[in-house]
Amino acid sequence: MAKKHATSEPDDLVSVVGAMIFASDEPVHPKEISSALGGLERQQIEEAIGTLQKRLERHGFGLALERIAGGVRFATRPELAPWLRQFFQQRNQTRLSLAALETLAIVAYRQPVTAPEIQAIRGKDPGAALKGLLDKKLVRCLGRKKVVGSPLLYGTEKEFLMHFGLDNLDDLPSIEDFDQFVELLDARLETPPASAGETLPESPPAGAVPEPPGPSGI
Repeated sequence: MAKKHATSEPDDLVSVVGAMIFASDEPVHPKEISSALGGLERQQIEEAIGTLQKRLERHGFGLALERIAGGVRFATRPELAPWLRQFFQQRNQTRLSLAALETLAIVAYRQPVTAPEIQAIRGKDPGAALKGLLDKKLVRCLGRKKVVGSPLLYGTEKEFLMHFGLDNLDDLPSIEDFDQFVELLDARLETPPASAGETLPESPPAGAVPEPPGPSGI
């Protein structure tokens, strides 16, 4: 059996873990790091991640570590959001339409959900909005519902979690904050993926979307 890597010493391990997280374009799971380092114990990996986070905080870098979609990734610090937003606005990123934002919010809360069910909630055909969300990899097809016509079922994609800084769907705000969530989607889709520590606005924006349905709805 191959020997464990020499990087198991604390200082080296922190550097190696940081390099792995930086080099990956997706959140890195501690078990992936453990496997790459010859089966190093999970506790050692977690300690290295914690040490790396403390170093980032101590030296005042513009980066932090955050837990996303079950893994770990680098993220920009929340206090830098205004400058990052300005930077990405200058790069002409396309914002989603209000129809797409509402459709995405419905899919997030109601999934798995069909296009007819989305239309029943919004009152409008979601076809074009769904196509755009599929193209942006924010939504994916989950199969077909076993009813007459076998309509496609839609759910959020992993990219949705990554972009909005959610570890899993349980981190979605409550349905009472539906309006706030749509406003958050609008703001966050102008910017790079979510910075660590951002929260929902304290008060809902004035009226931009329909009221969420009652208990039988989303």
